[in-house]
Amino acid sequence: MSDRKKAVVLLSGGLDSTTCLAMARAEGFEPVCLAVAYGQRHAVELERARRVAESLGVKDFRVVSVDLRQVGGSALTAEIEVPKNRPESELSEGIPVTYVPARNALFLSLALGLAEVVGASDLYIGVNAVDYSGYPDCRPEFIESFERMANLATKAGVEGTRFRVHAPLSGMTKADIIRAGVKLGVDYSMTHSCYDPDPQGRACGRCDSCVLRRRGFEQAGVADPTPYAEGA
Repeated sequence: MSDRKKAVVLLSGGLDSTTCLAMARAEGFEPVCLAVAYGQRHAVELERARRVAESLGVKDFRVVSVDLRQVGGSALTAEIEVPKNRPESELSEGIPVTYVPARNALFLSLALGLAEVVGASDLYIGVNAVDYSGYPDCRPEFIESFERMANLATKAGVEGTRFRVHAPLSGMTKADIIRAGVKLGVDYSMTHSCYDPDPQGRACGRCDSCVLRRRGFEQAGVADPTPYAEGA
């Protein structure tokens, strides 16, 4: 049995969360990975998350299902078109329709509940506040406020456990994240970032997430292993 401290890592199968998982392992934690099936149109990411977890030696990988299509309000969960070919200058202006209402608050709450059950006091989330699409729940202020809440609103917190929410990618550019992941041996060909993949799971190459990912590989000087759809 491992004597390493456990940490709950939110794993979407994307570039950021995969790097975050590799960082948690490098920092000595035994990761318990949590993926969320929330009715996302890019559900291919769940299969990628499982593959990533297996490749990084994760022994405890769980999927929780919450159908956010019943809430809607996002291009990822409702019949709203995913924006394509937006100029890079617009990617961090305003909040795009790919924002899923309260998604990270929900994900972290699920991770917090799991942490109580498995005896972990550390949570990892791969949010990024530099190269991102303007989501308010990726900001450091949100992470700090959730951590305060976690220590107030849980049995473990009341009884003396000090929860910490780690967002190690917060101040990094996408290129920084990729370079860090490469040093940790991350195989980015397993990851998926596209919001609107084709039926074969190939990236569209034109949504905000694809644009940021492609630019990150270019700036990092690392070959982009992403399988793109024809015409992308």
